[in-house]
Amino acid sequence: MIFTVAIDGPAAAGKGTISRAVAAHFGFAHLDTGLLYRAVGAKGGDAVAAARALAPADLERGDLRSAEAGAAASRVAAIPEVRQALVDFQRDFARAEGGAVLDGRDIGTVICPEAEVKLFVTASDEVRAHRRWLELRDSGEAVGEAEVLAQLRERDRRDSERAAAPMKPAADAVLLDTSELSIDAAVAKAIGYVEMKLER
Repeated sequence: MIFTVAIDGPAAAGKGTISRAVAAHFGFAHLDTGLLYRAVGAKGGDAVAAARALAPADLERGDLRSAEAGAAASRVAAIPEVRQALVDFQRDFARAEGGAVLDGRDIGTVICPEAEVKLFVTASDEVRAHRRWLELRDSGEAVGEAEVLAQLRERDRRDSERAAAPMKPAADAVLLDTSELSIDAAVAKAIGYVEMKLER
């Protein structure tokens, strides 16, 4: 069975957590596409060459979840040649036998416009900043919550205004606002929507 779930949204909205849970529930493969850009950014040097040479092992680096890697990812993601180099990797993953969940910022609009399910996961800026601040604090990074909020807003601006594949909901995406939802409630909503599509 070929069945693609595209989950897009800004940083710290919960799309990664939801994507992993949906993939585990249905036994689908999961790809956090942001890791591709984080890995390219973390490699440094020529971003286009790094994207073309990206290997699965590059996604195992321990520093890919840092704020620094996130900022580098956003910078390299604005380079059209980098995006193009990673498109085929993502599309092949998405349409492989057995079902796949991909989360990112342009899955439903650019990578997999034919995806059977498209979700756009969002939350208020303040809620997202607080979640990201907790993540960073727990990982030992000393950063203020106001600084995290400013970084998130700058990243959102860059991701939504870039010429190549800007972050936006697909026209047929279901909006899932997690601002007031627990993780379990958000996951349940996403699973319910996928089940509805699978039954069709």
